[in-house]
Amino acid sequence: MTPFKTLSKCLKFGAVTLAAATGFASISSAQEILKFGHVYESATPYHQAALRAADAFKAATNGAYEIQVFPASQLGNESALNEALVLGTVDIIYTGPAFMALSYPPISISDYPFTMRGYDHWKAYVNSDLFGELAQNYTDVTGNTVAAMTYYGARHVTANKPILTPADMKGLKIRTPNAPAYQMFPKITGANPTPMAFSEVYLALQQKVVDAQENPLPTIQFKKFYEVQSNINLTGHILNSLGLLISQQTMNKLGDDAPKLQQALKDAAAWCSEEIYTSEGNLVEWFRDQGVTVNDVDRGPFIDAVAPALTGSDMPWEPSVYERLKAIKG
Repeated sequence: MTPFKTLSKCLKFGAVTLAAATGFASISSAQEILKFGHVYESATPYHQAALRAADAFKAATNGAYEIQVFPASQLGNESALNEALVLGTVDIIYTGPAFMALSYPPISISDYPFTMRGYDHWKAYVNSDLFGELAQNYTDVTGNTVAAMTYYGARHVTANKPILTPADMKGLKIRTPNAPAYQMFPKITGANPTPMAFSEVYLALQQKVVDAQENPLPTIQFKKFYEVQSNINLTGHILNSLGLLISQQTMNKLGDDAPKLQQALKDAAAWCSEEIYTSEGNLVEWFRDQGVTVNDVDRGPFIDAVAPALTGSDMPWEPSVYERLKAIKG
């Protein structure tokens, strides 16, 4: 064999070896893709927080993982997302305690009317031993991990009339999420709670299929409900949360990287909570500038109307849980 042929063979062998090595390196360094689904628009702080968590987790794992975030119900409504989390076809979701309660009812306590005294009480609660126990019990039942809680805001009633007393609620056909926590307040005050998908609310208000709805001020702004409702009534009847949940399959798959994902979500939730709380303080004047009537409400009569039900035997928690919640300072 001539030296030229020998050299040619060596070069070919080297090229094949290099290509193989390059291929193996490419496979070993391939990113793992995680899916984060939620129902909120891309302009909301909830979506921005999800993107912040994605960036932080990618950095913490040196690019080994990428979180793709799907806003605005692209992967389904909230019920579908909860089902997908159990199946492991979605890795991370936002969902409210009322939906989590379908699996573990006591965790819905913070979504019931007037159980939270204010934002400071809410923060103290989600960092309390009580919430830690409820979250662990939820995980024991479902396998899903509660990585963090995000403040969603104080819910207020919008309508085409002032709502200043419980009597003003009587006969009002009001859209609510399809969960007992959200239906208690309208039922007790004589309204007619009407469950409806979040994506359908604007059109239903516009076409007068329902008379009213209730949501926090940032959501009323994001969803433009103020365009089809003349009055925002500051009832503040529920202080809402969103859980950041990770599927059991994903936690198992991540192994030692799981705490990094939990921390990224926790940091993003803290940022988002402050954004929402701050925006609540600014939005009353913003709505008034848009020509919307924003009514201050004496919440005392509403609180008095609801209070007896919160200690009733049909509540989905033991009386001691409610007493511990009330005892939390904040």
